[in-house]
Amino acid sequence: MADHRQTTLQALQEKFSAEASEFRGDPRLIVSPSQIREAARLLREQYGFEYLSGLTASDYWPQYNPRFHVVYVFSSFQHNCRLEVRVPLADEETVLPSISAVYYSADWQEREIYDMFGIRIADHPDLRRLIMPHDWEGYPLRKDYPLGYEEVQFTFNVDEIDLRKPKPTE
Repeated sequence: MADHRQTTLQALQEKFSAEASEFRGDPRLIVSPSQIREAARLLREQYGFEYLSGLTASDYWPQYNPRFHVVYVFSSFQHNCRLEVRVPLADEETVLPSISAVYYSADWQEREIYDMFGIRIADHPDLRRLIMPHDWEGYPLRKDYPLGYEEVQFTFNVDEIDLRKPKPTE
C-alpha cells in the first residue's frame, strides 16, 4: 500500500519536476497548472488511482503568493491509498485546465470551485454557477469577499433592531 503510493509519488515527481511534501503522514505533490491534466491521466491509467475523491481550493490571501491552491485527492481502491495533488495559482492566472474528461466526477466539483472561488476552468463542458444564483456578484469563499453585517439581537436592543428590519407591505 505505502510502497505503491511512494512509487507513484517518485515517478510523478521525476516526470513533472514536481515538489513533494508530507503533511501528517500523507504525501502531497505540487504540480503546475499546465501539468494537472497529464498528471491526472497518468494517475488514472498507469498508477491505478481510479477515483477522484475530492476537489477543492484554498485561498491564502493576503499572506501567501500564489494566492490559491487547488487541491485534488485521488484514491486507489485496488492499492488502498490516497494521493493529494496541489496546483498553486496566483491571483492573475486563475485559469486551470479541466480534468473532467479524465475523471467524470470532476465536472460538478470544478463548477463548485468556479462558483465559490472564481477560479476559471478552461475546456470545461458546462462552466456556470452551481450554488449561487447566476446573477450573483463575487465569489463567497475568497478571503477578500465582503462580509454581510447584521447586528446581533439581544434583549436590550430588540425594539431598535425590529424597527430596522424590513416588513412585508400590506
